[in-house]
Amino acid sequence: MTELPRDSVGLVTPQTAHFDDPLALACGRTLPAYDLVYETYGTLNAERSNAILICHALSGHHHAAGYHSPEDRKPGWWDAHIGPGKSIDTDRFYVVSLNNLGGCHGSTGPTSENPETGRQWGPDFPMMTVEDWVHSQVRLADRLGIKRFAAVIGGSLGGMQVLQWTLAYPERIANAVVIAATPKLSAQNIAFNEVAREAIRSDRDFHDGRYAEHDTLPRRGLKLARMVGHITYLSEDGMGSKFGRDLRADDLNFGYDVEFQVESYLRYQGDTFSTSFDANTYLLMTKALDYFDPAAAHGGDLSRALAPAECPFLVVSFSTDWRFPPSRSKELVNALIRAGKPVSFANIDSPHGHDAFLMPEPRYQAVFAAFMARVARDQGLPENRP
Repeated sequence: MTELPRDSVGLVTPQTAHFDDPLALACGRTLPAYDLVYETYGTLNAERSNAILICHALSGHHHAAGYHSPEDRKPGWWDAHIGPGKSIDTDRFYVVSLNNLGGCHGSTGPTSENPETGRQWGPDFPMMTVEDWVHSQVRLADRLGIKRFAAVIGGSLGGMQVLQWTLAYPERIANAVVIAATPKLSAQNIAFNEVAREAIRSDRDFHDGRYAEHDTLPRRGLKLARMVGHITYLSEDGMGSKFGRDLRADDLNFGYDVEFQVESYLRYQGDTFSTSFDANTYLLMTKALDYFDPAAAHGGDLSRALAPAECPFLVVSFSTDWRFPPSRSKELVNALIRAGKPVSFANIDSPHGHDAFLMPEPRYQAVFAAFMARVARDQGLPENRP
């Protein structure tokens, strides 16, 4: 790349915050010390009132926008929405994006060293929950001197973290943006996650999660897990318009090698993922998805569970998202209304399925940008960067 786009946050450098204060976890264990890797975009104003927290999805991480070097082929995973003049306008907001505990992109997780053994944590790393992540994010906010976020924003698993923020720390969040998410997984979603986990666990190179000690990786299992997951992130119409039944060659080969373009695409996605993501992290993250259910402690009554929330909500769903369909977002919206909470809702027509929350859909951007402009006005932020 010879020149960075004008609406990019530019070149960014990840930072690491180390914590020696033990973190008590929902599973009953304690993490004695840990690192959180994060990036920031924009400038924190003198009042510290313009901070935005970005919570990532299953395979996401801290690199949400900008570039690490001019040679990067692609920007951060949410660059379409973070930058000067974009929905999350870095001329007005100070954006914090981190890699959650248990991740494999720098924050303490299964690939980190276990201080008790001097070896990788591997499968011995504690099970994490959405609640644990939010508690650790609060500690990062304290480290950065941020007492209250102007908004906490997330899609998919990130949206679950946003919900947990409103319940556990309502005084520290001024606005909540929940995108393509659900207050709990359906049985079908849990089933998809279990198929993916079983693909990993049954790989002969998995070695009960101790593959690092055997100098190998469960690549085949991770590849299959990603292929299954990727199918659920796309819509039938989207796959049809992108691939149809197109063949890679003119004639059928009457065998089991790749023949259709969609087969080639899925195998490529699986192969790439199998060498860039950690298997134990994948298991941990999908379990955190399965466990999240704030209404469980209230007899299944979601409106009662949402009682602590104090801030306005924006809830966004997508018409062809069958992994977290609009009906699940409407369930959340109706519960918020019953609980007397201010909420705006938009269901966006999109052919891209669950992955639409990552895309620059015009109506999605318009709704998102309008809400964030209201957030900026409510915080008394000027039109230009503080």
